[in-house]
Amino acid sequence: MTTHASSLAAFLRSCRERLKPETVGLTSQGRRRTPGLRRGELATLADLSVEYVERLEQGRDTNPSGAVLTALADALRLSSDEKRHLALLAMRQHSAMLLPAPPPVGDDPRPGVRDLLDRLDPTPACLLGPVYDVVAWNRAGETVARQLGVLDTDPPNLTRYHFLHPMARRIFDDASWAETADEVVGWLRAAEPDWGSDDAFRALLDDVHAVPEFASRWAAHTVASRRPAGKRFWHPRAGHLNIRLEILFVGEASHWIQLWLPSDKGTAAAFDALLRTQASPTPPGPDGALARGNEAHRL
Repeated sequence: MTTHASSLAAFLRSCRERLKPETVGLTSQGRRRTPGLRRGELATLADLSVEYVERLEQGRDTNPSGAVLTALADALRLSSDEKRHLALLAMRQHSAMLLPAPPPVGDDPRPGVRDLLDRLDPTPACLLGPVYDVVAWNRAGETVARQLGVLDTDPPNLTRYHFLHPMARRIFDDASWAETADEVVGWLRAAEPDWGSDDAFRALLDDVHAVPEFASRWAAHTVASRRPAGKRFWHPRAGHLNIRLEILFVGEASHWIQLWLPSDKGTAAAFDALLRTQASPTPPGPDGALARGNEAHRL
């Protein structure tokens, strides 16, 4: 099992190896085993010894001070998301007792959150969990997502969908698929300090790690936070849609609501037309129960 010490070491090493010398004002001279900085160059920039940087990257020094972490973050030109991730890895390593334990991946959200999903109709919305399981959705959310294949698995999961479902390759062009793949893997990396030892998290990694596009991104240790974003994709019944993904955190940020808002008049009209075709009551399923999506659905 990956430890917090090894995660910290791997993260620092990955950040160094992907930082181009030219970015920090150095010339790229001589043969390099990787395109990134050499340890000696990072040591010079951070005002540390090469031996100490080596111990950190090998996980042999597990107690870097705040000053050392700050110097490394500045030298590595870390983003705010990456600095937060670095701090969390260090805190999990040495101050885990002071940090609130994250709830299990399978924890249920508050009942009121499901009620909120219903009240968001006719805006398509779903509730996502720590490993990007789609925990619940409203009627509009099902209408849009069902024909994309997002809800085909039980439980639905956005990571598995993006890397394993053939429909994900059809609805995005190559550039949009790659951009979304970067985001999805970055979200998982950011979640790893809290949920990396959870069985559901490990099972998800096992499922998608055989996909080369996932494995290469996971090895890069890039992190990303969940932010609003614009997306363009193709829907089998509505055609090309331009949407804004808005997010609302609920509980202790282990769940969040994702809303699909139209970015232009054409998309708004397509949404309206798509939802009108589904305005009739949902017929009973094979077991006599209402099919998913008639109200915010609990898995």
